[in-house]
Amino acid sequence: MLATLPKSVEEVKEWNWETFEPYYRELEEIELTPANIDEWLKAWTDLLGLAGGKFALLNLANTQNTADLSIQSELNSLRQTLDPPIKQAEQRLTEKLLASGLQAPGMSVALRQMRVQADIFREANIALGIEEQKLLMEFNRITGAQTVEFDGREQTLQQLRAVLQSDDRTRREASWKAGSDRQLADREALNNLYGKLLHLRQQMAENAGEPDYRALRWKMLNRFDYTPQDCETFHAAIEEVVVPAAARVLERRRQRLGIASVRPWDLDVDPSGLPPLRPFQDTEELAGKAERVFSRVDPLFGEYFATMRRENLLDLPNRKNKGPGAYCTQVPVGEKRRPFVFMNGVGIGPDVVTIHHESGHAFHNFETLKLPYAHQRYTGSEFAEVASMSMELLATPYLPESEGGYYTQDEANRAKTELLEKIILFWPYMAVVDAFQHWAYTHVDQAVDPANCDRKWGELWSRFMGAEDWSGLEDARVTGWHRKLHIFRYPFYYVEYGLAQLGAVQVFANALKDQANAVQLYHGALKLGKTVTLPELFQAAGTRFGFDSALLREAVTLLEGQLEKLA
Repeated sequence: MLATLPKSVEEVKEWNWETFEPYYRELEEIELTPANIDEWLKAWTDLLGLAGGKFALLNLANTQNTADLSIQSELNSLRQTLDPPIKQAEQRLTEKLLASGLQAPGMSVALRQMRVQADIFREANIALGIEEQKLLMEFNRITGAQTVEFDGREQTLQQLRAVLQSDDRTRREASWKAGSDRQLADREALNNLYGKLLHLRQQMAENAGEPDYRALRWKMLNRFDYTPQDCETFHAAIEEVVVPAAARVLERRRQRLGIASVRPWDLDVDPSGLPPLRPFQDTEELAGKAERVFSRVDPLFGEYFATMRRENLLDLPNRKNKGPGAYCTQVPVGEKRRPFVFMNGVGIGPDVVTIHHESGHAFHNFETLKLPYAHQRYTGSEFAEVASMSMELLATPYLPESEGGYYTQDEANRAKTELLEKIILFWPYMAVVDAFQHWAYTHVDQAVDPANCDRKWGELWSRFMGAEDWSGLEDARVTGWHRKLHIFRYPFYYVEYGLAQLGAVQVFANALKDQANAVQLYHGALKLGKTVTLPELFQAAGTRFGFDSALLREAVTLLEGQLEKLA
């Protein structure tokens, strides 16, 4: 049977479990030996690619058009009929491999993770996972439909971001409040949705014999190299080192804008009163400029991005009913798997950062897809985000048009200043998001009451984000957790950004000394996939994995020094 396994997802488009099942059964019945372990793992990888490819294409289509109920229906059907038996079959194959005691080269870290995943597997949680995905599709539907009438036309909330760069403060305030009011209109719906997610995820934890969902999620995310207590140490270090630096950033902004305090609608406007950065007219122009920039960072990265353009693996413009945010996923292209970049570009400076970020993920995927086994390919989000955030910084020398980029030299300096300032401002916000989730999933009885969620978010906002003036905006302030999709869609997936940002700034520090060597180390680390541990990945990239205030202080000192040079 395995010899007749199709090579492309197109050939299994109509397959159901009854069609997949003989291939899984054959893998399960093969007696594993040192002589056949390599061939067996590769066959499992091919089968995973076909089954996973069906889901990947539908998930992508669902976020590309959240209003298409037929896609949602097909995806729900697939999750109910195909996902459960495949997960059960995957569990049996995992147990078979572990019981064999065999270890193919480069599989030690993957096997460690497989042991934990096998330990927490519960069939009851498959059905709960399907229900969770239905709730998350509802989240996509709610947020994807959020539009407002502004400037005489219907605009998405993403499109409103461009107005926040206007030098007309009254207009900025009006646009910000229009967007905020639209989000608050869904307050009850999102409160109810989050309550359902909390109950469901707590039940998953109980099914797996874990005290709470945080404990279960730690294992699901394969977090072997740090603990929840390490996250709390990180929060404290951010409060000590970064919160004062963020206050300095905002105070400079306040003085340059000549205002009494920095309000939420004052964060994106150029503080010198210069026109907003408009790096491209349409997303095709954005893609062309991005390809030139990536070629300057590393010719191979340029080739990778050119492949994505050629094979239509980019969905860059914002539009109504498109899912929020940006991401990089993997999709089948003929007999290959390729990265796909999804974002919501509207023609503003942050869109350049976004395409650099998601393309960093894509280049990481191009490299890890060369590894022989699927189980070696995903490093975990902590280092995956180093790949993306480092690309934001490694691209900065090539932002000027003279280097193939998007801006005049003065504009490039402005864009770089914005990027470095936002890194400093990000860490405190990350701490709010991460600390909120630690509280919510260890205090579920309290968190199911949205008033308590609002109260906790408000407390954390005061602790980490107190330099911003939200007076008179209390409802918007305390419901900020509604506006962070990770809290709904990807629980506990946020501290990784903070840890990865710390790694990326270290890559940046290396690049300031020797750009070519920093890129070489970075590129070499991308190739390793899951063949080494997380600290070893950081080390391969020329960085250190850590949570301490000393490491953060080095990063903040470097960033503030660079900002001083750009001033």
